[in-house]
Amino acid sequence: MPNLPSRDFDATEAFYGAFGFARGFRDEGWMILVRGDLQLEFFPHPELDPRASSFMCCLRVGDVDELYAAVRDAGVPEATAGMPRLHAVRMQEWGLRAGYLVDLDGTQLALIEQAG
Repeated sequence: MPNLPSRDFDATEAFYGAFGFARGFRDEGWMILVRGDLQLEFFPHPELDPRASSFMCCLRVGDVDELYAAVRDAGVPEATAGMPRLHAVRMQEWGLRAGYLVDLDGTQLALIEQAG
């Protein structure tokens, strides 16, 4: 399970909730958000500088286009800078289709189409 930083649990929950993640668990020290078979776990990191963050994870999904569209439709822009932002799904040189989401806290999530 990815364990990701959150500067503000309320903001993180609202951001991910806009594209289908729901609260699975939350207290002051931990939060779990769930979307179908995907689960993301967050820990508080209020002093994180998102511009200097090196946190990242991979989400392997059966329908990367559906997830990407849900994020885009929630208002996350396709951009090369800033946070949050999306990078379009395309065939990667390593052989799978993937796009990227950079969240409010500077975490990069690779959205990878699960190999069939």
